[in-house]
Amino acid sequence: MVKNLASWDQSGRRLAFLSLHDPEVARRYPTLTYDQLMKEMYVIDRRGQFHRGAEAFRYLTTRLPRLYVLAPLVHIPFSLPIWRWAYRQVAKRRYRIMGKAHDGCDGEACKIHFQ
Repeated sequence: MVKNLASWDQSGRRLAFLSLHDPEVARRYPTLTYDQLMKEMYVIDRRGQFHRGAEAFRYLTTRLPRLYVLAPLVHIPFSLPIWRWAYRQVAKRRYRIMGKAHDGCDGEACKIHFQ
């Protein structure tokens, strides 16, 4: 997913990435836990506001030209609960969806995705 997002940021100036495994995450964002970061994508905007999961995806549809086409759909009034549910379903299965096999998983780090 990160590779896709990076390639969709054609200017290279809209997004910056920080791996959840980087110690800098704990320093900059002490309120975020490892488990939270493993469950959902987090986007922190320039004002320091946190967007997570479906809300993060919604935010990106207004920032990345490649995703603009989805913005009207994901911003339908009162549809956020549906998008949250859909996001959780995809997030739970992201390793399988992306073709990562269970035997290629490094033990505890991604065990949660194959339960």
